[in-house]
Amino acid sequence: MIDAHAHLDDPRFADDLDAVIARASAAGVERVLSCGGDQASSERTVTMTRRNSAVLAAVGVHPHHAGSWTDATVLMLELLARDVRVVAIGEIGLDLSGRSAPLPAQEAAFSAQLELARRIGLPVVVHVRNAGERARALVDRLTGVRGMVHCFSEGPAEVDEWLRRGFTLSFAGTVTYPKSEALREAARLVPADRLLLETDAPYLAPQGRRGQRNEPAFVMDTLAAVAALRREDPATLGQQLARNAKSLFGIRWS
Repeated sequence: MIDAHAHLDDPRFADDLDAVIARASAAGVERVLSCGGDQASSERTVTMTRRNSAVLAAVGVHPHHAGSWTDATVLMLELLARDVRVVAIGEIGLDLSGRSAPLPAQEAAFSAQLELARRIGLPVVVHVRNAGERARALVDRLTGVRGMVHCFSEGPAEVDEWLRRGFTLSFAGTVTYPKSEALREAARLVPADRLLLETDAPYLAPQGRRGQRNEPAFVMDTLAAVAALRREDPATLGQQLARNAKSLFGIRWS
């Protein structure tokens, strides 16, 4: 099993990261993809992977931080992305929830990072909130962009729109929340070979652990819930998800 999206550079992991990773391994989580959100967190994440073989990195500028984007930022990201432990550009995207940078800044940063990912041959890890149509319009401007939509939250009507563009859909602990029936329906619709699961740790702990700091081991709770709603064996589904991650993120996932 893999945790397809986490933020292990978060200060909440500063005191016990080794123990967190050990608990994940004991639970059956073989790899964790830890994602940057700006230059500093991307640099910290790459450094972390050099000390923890179970952790791989994505580097990028999140829409919350898109106001910091400059022409120099893309050069920094490209340099980081050349590290052998970096398997994706992310977390990037668009967020119209009102908590992020102004939309023009978001779109400029997202477009530049999509182009970077295509140019250097890496997939993208995309954050989309209340912005599916706009995000897909930017993706459609380029050919050859591939990746995953992390913490999928758009509901069943949006599933096929992303699948038709070749994207993988990743579900977080939110799929286990009592009021998330539309999200569960979306998780039922995704073909097994286009599905991933994640924690988004330290955020979005699954239902039985809400109120706790989320951590990669807890992705097994989400696996159990999603396997049940899809009427699949959890171990078999977990193996499929590991294959999906290796297919998407390439040989460096090994």
